[in-house]
Amino acid sequence: LALGGRPGAAFANRLMVPVSEDTLLRVVRRHAVDRHDELHVIGIDDFAFRRGQTYGTIVCDLERRKPVTLLPDRALETSRAWLTKHPSISIVARDRGGGYGEAIASGLPHAQQVADRWHLMENSSRAFLDAVSKTMRQIRQAVGNNVVDLKLLTYAEKLQYEGYLRRQETNEAIQKLAKSGTSIRQIVRQTGHSRKLVRDVFRGQRLDVFRTRPSILDSWLPWLNERWEAGSRNALALWREMRAEGFVGQRGIVAQWAQRRRLAEQAGQSGLMRTPSARVLARLMTSAQDGLGKSEAILVAVIENNVPELVAARKAIGEFQSMIRSKSAAKLDAWIELTRGSLVASFVNGVEKDLIAVRNAIISPWSIGQTEGQITCLKLIKRQMYGRAKLDLLRARVVGA
Repeated sequence: LALGGRPGAAFANRLMVPVSEDTLLRVVRRHAVDRHDELHVIGIDDFAFRRGQTYGTIVCDLERRKPVTLLPDRALETSRAWLTKHPSISIVARDRGGGYGEAIASGLPHAQQVADRWHLMENSSRAFLDAVSKTMRQIRQAVGNNVVDLKLLTYAEKLQYEGYLRRQETNEAIQKLAKSGTSIRQIVRQTGHSRKLVRDVFRGQRLDVFRTRPSILDSWLPWLNERWEAGSRNALALWREMRAEGFVGQRGIVAQWAQRRRLAEQAGQSGLMRTPSARVLARLMTSAQDGLGKSEAILVAVIENNVPELVAARKAIGEFQSMIRSKSAAKLDAWIELTRGSLVASFVNGVEKDLIAVRNAIISPWSIGQTEGQITCLKLIKRQMYGRAKLDLLRARVVGA
């Protein structure tokens, strides 16, 4: 059960009990039985046999901290049939996705459902990121970066800007169809674009001009600005100083930064006409003010003054996450009413549809986190067998052990 076939056979030979791996696997399969303990609190979640293609379901006893069974798929009917056979279950911790909520409601209508707290936190953060993406045009106007000066762009940035202009044409065509009352399905058929792309346009997630990603240079920018202002304008010399201080990047990235500074100074500007990405702005707006640099604090202040609806969205998400951290759901109903028309309305609607499970997630001591840990163990066992284990052998090793 612990070692499987070939490793088990090697260990058996050391114990002077020579036996083949096939024999060991047959023994394991013969002993493959589900646990028949009376269950009261369980966790249920899916796992991948092959990511993106086939999935199964794992059920764990949260009180005994053990897996109970593995189901061959994550279909609603399969989960509902298994749950119906265990009427003693009173609490079920589950993920927010999939059809487990519906399966529990029909198979165990008396059981309390508990949503996943980690995913609630992650989904709320994602909702604020989407809110920032929707207001990027307003943010650029507020910061004064609504017009891009092509003279200040590197060759790679010019390619990105040309791609942005092409995206804008697509966005405008899709938005025009949407305003005329065309459904998403019809837009997909007429334009030939994917459903995901059309939804991204509706959500305002295709408005970033540049693909701004975290850079190894980010933490060195204050030092570079200070040295530049002090008169050190040689990129190679700056890079050598940084290498002596522990910088591990190549000199090309420092040379590009120096080129940008020179172009900006020649144009009479203090910096490039470039707004950070939505992800960077979301991080800055949700970070503690003490941890921001001077330029970052000024940027956040300008956005707060000119895009008040984004500040309201940040406040709403902060209040929701505070309820989870304090384990108090007393203000949940009032929070839903106040934030229904905000930039995070989509997330609020999702919370409202799953209100009972979300409320239980805030106040209940049970969580699906333990089930996620068992899935990690299951993945290890599956990879030890090179992903070739069928369901019966996988169930025997995960549940039997």
